Amino acid sequence: MGGLWRQYDFTKLASPEAWERDPALVLQFYNERRRQAWEAQPNAAHLAIAGLEARFDVSVITQNVDNLHERAGSSRVIHLHGELDKARSTRHPELIYPLQGKAIRLGDTCAKGAQLRPHVVWFGEPVTEMNHAAQICGTADHLLVVGTSLQVYPAASLVQFVPNHCQISVVDPSTELQVADARVFRETAVIGVPKWIARLNQ
Repeated sequence: MGGLWRQYDFTKLASPEAWERDPALVLQFYNERRRQAWEAQPNAAHLAIAGLEARFDVSVITQNVDNLHERAGSSRVIHLHGELDKARSTRHPELIYPLQGKAIRLGDTCAKGAQLRPHVVWFGEPVTEMNHAAQICGTADHLLVVGTSLQVYPAASLVQFVPNHCQISVVDPSTELQVADARVFRETAVIGVPKWIARLNQ
């Protein structure tokens, strides 16, 4: 991001404290991110993962807040850190609204009159989808880890929930992940994911 966003630390814009301090700035920041996400297109890795549903029971667990997996065709996507293209009530978190790329403004409210905020998990907030994600990992035959250092917790702990028979594979050009018997593809996602799928089909 250029311009205005070079003046700010992302971590200082993604917290309840930042929201209390300057909600207009936080909304502007996320509105810009949402606009950029809508301009992006699913890549070969997103499309390849979505294509696996023709033959396998596939669940996608992502730390990303964009909707590129859904746009690629994946039907079961768990967003650990929330969804950029949704808004939720600041006082009634069960009230969640789709945005379809639209901005959130100060004065935009839920059905009960409370200000809307981005439906994302900020620093210091609980990752409410972790239990669901851990349950899915606990039934996996294959776990594919793509494009992450697995240094961000609690998401990084999900590899600990897979059963003993589960084959763990990692696609990342600079991974330092140390998991016994893991297959490692030191490739970008768009190259490594199709390679992994080719092995899966052998």
